Amino acid sequence: MKPRPPHWTRAFRARRPAGSRTRRLLELHLAVIVLTALVSMTALLVSYREVQNAAGEMRTHAAPAVQGVSATQLALLRAHQEAEVSVRFGIDEVVGAGARYESQLSAAGQGLSRLSDVQIDGERGRGVLATVTGVLTSYSGSITPGTVKYVHDDLMQRQKMSDADRQLNRPGTGVVPRLDVLQDHQMRRMGRISTLGPLQVTGWAVAELGLLVLTLTTLSALWLLRRRCGRSLDPWLLPTLLVAVALAVVPLWATAATQERLDEARHQLVRIEDTASDPLVRSGNTARDPDRLADAQQYVTRASTELRDGLAARSWQSWTYYGALGAGALVLLLPAAGLSRRLNADYYWRAG
Repeated sequence: MKPRPPHWTRAFRARRPAGSRTRRLLELHLAVIVLTALVSMTALLVSYREVQNAAGEMRTHAAPAVQGVSATQLALLRAHQEAEVSVRFGIDEVVGAGARYESQLSAAGQGLSRLSDVQIDGERGRGVLATVTGVLTSYSGSITPGTVKYVHDDLMQRQKMSDADRQLNRPGTGVVPRLDVLQDHQMRRMGRISTLGPLQVTGWAVAELGLLVLTLTTLSALWLLRRRCGRSLDPWLLPTLLVAVALAVVPLWATAATQERLDEARHQLVRIEDTASDPLVRSGNTARDPDRLADAQQYVTRASTELRDGLAARSWQSWTYYGALGAGALVLLLPAAGLSRRLNADYYWRAG
């Protein structure tokens, strides 16, 4: 049996200018595995985090902003309708615009206050809300005298009610049309947030392709170690295969589940916005449908509650990110350790 050479001989052989073909193949496999692991894991973690950030943005800002504008518009229209009813039936002579008017106007004011915190149109949105708040103050300055001060002066009362109606509904400058502009910008922004963009799709394609290359290269390295190094099962490379498969499946499945919730939320918000902007709803109640506005408000409230429940954060999806981060470290370190061990240990005796 040929004796094992001392360490200095091994070091001399390692510095030979012409290394064996097997060693070069092992080094090539190691380089490909490390490179694909770095690229695929970077793309995967960035892409997964982007989807989770989109879900958080949708839950905390986009959805409340769209819901808030719709609810505020309906509350303003309902308040104006209640004031008109009080004038039409003479209730204003006793209680002014009425308790329903006061409650709806208060709800609209609270909605505008919340919108200043959650609106997603930036400086432009803040400017719209500041203008709307000012116009709404002028509206109250017209509707209150019309339902309290001039209850016995039909001419002045009609003028004040007409002024209030113009301030509320006048195209381009009224409160409701200005909120329509804000809502249109928010809907476009919400659509971008809740949809996978080309960069995100490309990121996932790079991640999945990189993991595929990583898996195939690891299989090739196992075959190489078996054929040339006499290692039938390498304890470092086998776990790499399992971790790579898990990385290719679990984060993508979690992303698909999150994206499904975002798609459903987007469709629900579109229905909410359509309900609030429906001309039949905005035209007020009729004899055939005496509770049209009230029904629209109830639908928006109910749909908003369902939407909040659907967008509630899933704790396991946050843990998936950290699990993928740990698994990414494993697919980088395990094959590097396994192949380096073969290169620096028994390679010289079993490979050649």
